[in-house]
Amino acid sequence: MSNSADSPQTGPRPSRVRRLRPARLLTAAVFALAGLMFLTSFNTAKGTDIRTDSSLLKLSDLIQERSRKNKELDESDAALRGSVEGLARRDDGSGTAQGEKLSGLEKSAGTRKVTGRAVTVTLNDAPPNATAKLPGYPEPQPDYLVIHQQDLQAVVNALWHGGAQGIKVMDQRLISTSAVRCVGNTLILQGRVYSPPYKITAVGDPDRLQKALADSPAIQNYMVYVNVYGLGWKVTDDGTSTLPGYSGAVDLHYAQPAP
Repeated sequence: MSNSADSPQTGPRPSRVRRLRPARLLTAAVFALAGLMFLTSFNTAKGTDIRTDSSLLKLSDLIQERSRKNKELDESDAALRGSVEGLARRDDGSGTAQGEKLSGLEKSAGTRKVTGRAVTVTLNDAPPNATAKLPGYPEPQPDYLVIHQQDLQAVVNALWHGGAQGIKVMDQRLISTSAVRCVGNTLILQGRVYSPPYKITAVGDPDRLQKALADSPAIQNYMVYVNVYGLGWKVTDDGTSTLPGYSGAVDLHYAQPAP
């Protein structure tokens, strides 16, 4: 006779509760998110090729177009200003002394052409695959290989210090209110955009100008990067050259608080 306590139960087994594993839940969520992204992309594109849609202009294209228009406006403004000044000199009845004084002020302001011996400094980015050329220096970071605003400003300041009678950056004459500014690896000067290599030309005594460049502490620091990482640096004696007069607006523009 068997003991009822030891006898197996003959009733139905209790049902097993199925548990979803975390991995399955994660997989389902990933597929749901992918479907949502696909649906959103389809609704945004509306059947067009986003990569080649000509209506989507690149920001760089807009900047270059605005820079071109600014150049055209500057040239038109310079032509009109020359005509107005010519009429004013002819009809104002001023004497020779006053005319010479006005001409001297225009020359100092940079609105008149200046001719003389000139020196040109050319700065350029280093090759993208540049490595340290001298032992003891670290491998270059991206910032080491590009021209910065401080480099351009150092050259301009040194040339003024060397007695430059006039300075041209790229194709524009500098005046007292000119600001040499860089955004990324591009130069923005008086509403126009330039890419390297950058050329800075100064009219003056070539020996004094080149000595001022060599004596500048900021340029001496730049030359370390030239020798180690291959940044571009070239100084040439251009002989007799003529710099154009400044042709842009001379009025100061400044921000105003909103009412």
